[in-house]
Amino acid sequence: MAKNAGALSGKVVLVTGAAKRLGKAIALAAADRGADVAITYRESEREARQVVGELSRREVDALAVRCDVTDETSVREMVKEVAGVLGGIDVLVNNAANYESAEFEKLTLAQWDAIFASNTRGPFLVSREALPHLRKRRGRIVNMGSLGGLVPWARNAHYCSSKAAVNMLTKVMAKALAPEIAVNAVAPGMIDLRDKAGDAFLKRMAKQTPMRRNGTAADIAAAVMFFATAPSFITGQVLAVDGGIGLSTAHF
Repeated sequence: MAKNAGALSGKVVLVTGAAKRLGKAIALAAADRGADVAITYRESEREARQVVGELSRREVDALAVRCDVTDETSVREMVKEVAGVLGGIDVLVNNAANYESAEFEKLTLAQWDAIFASNTRGPFLVSREALPHLRKRRGRIVNMGSLGGLVPWARNAHYCSSKAAVNMLTKVMAKALAPEIAVNAVAPGMIDLRDKAGDAFLKRMAKQTPMRRNGTAADIAAAVMFFATAPSFITGQVLAVDGGIGLSTAHF
């Protein structure tokens, strides 16, 4: 695709935690729509550089910056570098997060705090630091939630709680940052990333999903791109992309 030939032509999209998995898919989708793209990574430098290569082959400007989204100084320096190199920020996708399961009675305070630091503090910090750039361009923020923030999972108290907090953060930010910035969230359900992890579980969940399949990275990227390009009148929404499995709590 030629540069500046899509719905995000002339825009700069920042995707946190995009060296692989869903973040990578979102970054590539943004480039396919003509955006210049910055991604962040914490430890996956090799994978991040590969993603930058894939982005550049789409004839857009691309940048990878190491960043710990839980650290205020790291976030501030990252945002400054992205805006300086690419000229601003139009769309922020707060994707960086961690997932973990734990029996409730065995859940430690360290585990609880670590999940909230990455999953809730991270989106807050990155959004706050990117605010001047987003306001200047009347931009968009898309937070990555989870079906676990809408439906309780017995072995994921800390994860579910952190993602439920992201849902409320999304709504608060939508009110606080209007009318200049629209803020929404995408809440993925069961997503098959073809990494063979939990194959039996994924097959069982696909059978129990009304659409009779698990989600794909492309499904999630499409939802994020919808919010990235939608009218700013759409704000404060949490969109479950789950094939309908969240309609019943019987399987969780």
